[in-house]
Amino acid sequence: MKLLIRAPTLVTVNARDDVLEGADLAIDGDTIVGVGSSPAGFVPDRIVDGRDRIVLPGLINTHTHLSMTLMRNYADDLEFWPWLLERVKPLEDHLLPEDVRIGARLGLAEMIRGGTTCFHDMYFLMDEVADEVAQAGVRGRLCGALFDHSGRGDALLEAAVALHERWHGKADGRVTVGLGPHSPYLCSAGYLREIIGEAERLKCGLHIHVAETDREVAESRERHGLSPVQRLAEIGCFRVPTVAAHGIYVDAADRRLLREGNVSVAHNPGSNLKLANGIAPVQELLDDGINVSLGTDGAASNNNLNLFEEMHLAALLQKWLKRDPAALPARRALRMATIDGAKALGMEAQIGSLEVGKQADIVLVDAAQPHLAPRHDPVALLVYSAQAADVCMVLVKGRILLEDRKLTTIDAESLLEHATEQTRQLLARACAAKS
Repeated sequence: MKLLIRAPTLVTVNARDDVLEGADLAIDGDTIVGVGSSPAGFVPDRIVDGRDRIVLPGLINTHTHLSMTLMRNYADDLEFWPWLLERVKPLEDHLLPEDVRIGARLGLAEMIRGGTTCFHDMYFLMDEVADEVAQAGVRGRLCGALFDHSGRGDALLEAAVALHERWHGKADGRVTVGLGPHSPYLCSAGYLREIIGEAERLKCGLHIHVAETDREVAESRERHGLSPVQRLAEIGCFRVPTVAAHGIYVDAADRRLLREGNVSVAHNPGSNLKLANGIAPVQELLDDGINVSLGTDGAASNNNLNLFEEMHLAALLQKWLKRDPAALPARRALRMATIDGAKALGMEAQIGSLEVGKQADIVLVDAAQPHLAPRHDPVALLVYSAQAADVCMVLVKGRILLEDRKLTTIDAESLLEHATEQTRQLLARACAAKS
């Protein structure tokens, strides 16, 4: 289909951060063919009225655990280690494929409605997630969680490699697969080397939690004489493309290693705040030439998958941390949620900005709202004022996934009932195992 979005405000997030008022956006099939005006001879099959609409690239969530939506509001107001080891992990021990499937579908519905078109996931039973991604129409970089502290390392790695063989490049290229070593503290050095070897063989990247808590860093230095970042560099993790989630406790030496290893840091301000883990030194990371993207983490610790909220928090936190209102300006925060997320996943040539030749992963925001008036600066509006609920239309590869705020690929009504029942069954299994 040839689609013309007529006269919206285009927030391109291109190299110049161009904002074009009253400019057309032309799409032919899955590709953007005109930014500002249509190409010669372009005859649209459909015209969308873009007045009072802001068009931006689809948002990219570079760190989440999608199926944890079933644990939303289940383990709140707890410190990190009791939250993880006493509440979340005991429930995860009883996950069945249908739990992961319905949790993923619930998360996909939430992300689409909030303008997220691509996400980077780490969890279990990932074939279920891959199938849901294929049906929903979004993009997903999927990574099976890997750890060997419980004796399951070989089986988990075997499953992760099999996932790559079955799903990488499938669903018209929307599903890609990486490897997800959970963290330096749940993966032995030997196991990490094995994972790196597989990543090199498969030519894929790693998705790993790094320096999320001060305890993690202190214990790493005590046991190994190295920070988590230093240990990963010594083991050789950064030989392959790596996205390091969190990166809160990284010093100058760590940042040098991250830059030299071309590592991207996925910043998760909402989750970090809620678990009181700390505030990542995003401005220092950026100043040191490190690519920083945005993530939500899982809904068990956030408790949503709202990248508009993460942009807002990221910008405000750096201003407070640096005692400088000019720190992490709105344009930088928006880039973190779009083109810098694409760079983290090695997809910047395909998505992340509105440019001719790129894939038509596009979000329309309804700016005809009291809280979005007046529109002095469309970028500041998106970062400081807009809400996920303002998203009115979403396309991925030119396919409409949300129109007039209604999902087109997911049955929202049956989903909510199904998710409630699935959660009830999961909790019942966990309770039965205790008794």
